[in-house]
Amino acid sequence: MQYSVGVEYALHCLLYLINPPTGSNIGIKELSKFQGVSETYLSKIFTKLAKADIVRAVPGVKGGYQLTRKPSDISFWDVVEAIEGSKPMFQCKEIRQGCILYQETGYPDNLAKIPCKINVVMLGAEKHMRDYLKEKSLLWLFQDLEGDLPEEFFEETKEFFKKD
Repeated sequence: MQYSVGVEYALHCLLYLINPPTGSNIGIKELSKFQGVSETYLSKIFTKLAKADIVRAVPGVKGGYQLTRKPSDISFWDVVEAIEGSKPMFQCKEIRQGCILYQETGYPDNLAKIPCKINVVMLGAEKHMRDYLKEKSLLWLFQDLEGDLPEEFFEETKEFFKKD
């Protein structure tokens, strides 16, 4: 299982919406230039984020996007689910029932009642990952990066997104 690069772009771009220059929203054009990705691609990502009620578009000359919730209320999982969808990563196809031992007689009912152990383990692992991603919020990421990145990065970022 691999998340698309759209999840990474979404998380990076959402960071810049946490603390934009005073009174401004950030547009796709600026975000795409800052991240070095096409506007079309980023627009598709933001359409998914808006549909998931993570961002909202603000129309007008000084429009752009803004978060719909506090950064502490937007988890990594919210973003993953918005971009990738909610379909389980592992989907058991019950291939055990196609075993050669049961081709003539059919798969026994008593065995069919026993949950597929592989499915149980895979879904359990997915749940652990989902729970972990739910614990990590945009606010956590922002605060963690504040401790790692130089202050100049934040100042230069705000200056880049400042609207005249």
